[in-house]
Amino acid sequence: MYGMIHQAARRMVLEIAGEDDWSAIVSKSGLSERHFVSGLSFDDETTFALIGAIQEHTKIPLDELLKSFGEYWIKYASETSYGGMMKMAGNDLVSLLSNLDRMHVGIAAQMPGASMPSFEVLDASDTQIKIRYRSERDGLEAFVVGLLQGLLNRFNDFGEIRYVINADFSDFTIDRSVEKVPA
Repeated sequence: MYGMIHQAARRMVLEIAGEDDWSAIVSKSGLSERHFVSGLSFDDETTFALIGAIQEHTKIPLDELLKSFGEYWIKYASETSYGGMMKMAGNDLVSLLSNLDRMHVGIAAQMPGASMPSFEVLDASDTQIKIRYRSERDGLEAFVVGLLQGLLNRFNDFGEIRYVINADFSDFTIDRSVEKVPA
């Protein structure tokens, strides 16, 4: 994965918990400042060590942490140079989801060796969106739930997200017929 992921994790922890907690997490993870350079590539174990240190320090259950980080990632990426790519990918939820693979091709061209996930919109209606997710990385479905929630938020939309894990892919459904609960 890339340093940009690590930068987003740092910013999320700093916003929620503060500098002292972040320092303790970095110490536990064994990462150094070079692991937070945006364009550098790191093996997945490095990123998982960081997420594990955040989880261990905060005691947030891993699925909940991954979901929160996925949701945060959309906000973070929107505020970076990837925000323009996201705008070009679509002005509504279905368009952006349909163009994620194209956007990932553009990102991969800038980041040699990147292993990008695939998102395929299988069906979309006013009440439901079905998406097939494929990745070389296992166990990130909670992160994808967060990404989808972040995209719903981006478009002031709402829905209930569920998924089914299959052998080579996971199928996600966004049920948009669910009533939005007032905050």
